Amino acid sequence: MKIFGLVQDSIVDGPGFRFSCFVQGCPHHCPGCHNPGSHDPAAGRDMSVEEIAKQLLSNPLTDGLTLSGGEPFAQPEDCLQLAKTAHAHHLNVWGYSGWTFEYLRDQGTDAQKALLRELDVLVDGPFVLAERTLTLPWRGSRNQRVIDVPASLAAGKPVIRPD
Repeated sequence: MKIFGLVQDSIVDGPGFRFSCFVQGCPHHCPGCHNPGSHDPAAGRDMSVEEIAKQLLSNPLTDGLTLSGGEPFAQPEDCLQLAKTAHAHHLNVWGYSGWTFEYLRDQGTDAQKALLRELDVLVDGPFVLAERTLTLPWRGSRNQRVIDVPASLAAGKPVIRPD
């Protein structure tokens, strides 16, 4: 798995203490991205999912896993394996994507759809510099949505979380 960075005890990538996995590689190249060093898929460092999972599970105070980037859906198989490991240990899983829920649900690859189904929450949509905000929780621009994935899949449409 190509990794841009790992952060233990993040409080800005979802609720509680989170283990944030920033994957390397992003096709969106959003102007103003806060992780532009994560765009190049050839950069970063290689780590096994097992190595990352060991770090994820090393802290008993961790509330959940956040998959960010870069673009987690550009490495869906490895991110899926990590998400399943988190769920097996009763951790919630959040994901960030420059693609929308609808795109991933309707046009994503089989692996991307499987990853989407494994998420509890998806923060979707590209970062838009003109919509930048520091006032909305868990997102960087007003166009991004915080989506309850299981409820959305059941409803057949995005269900926005109230937070």
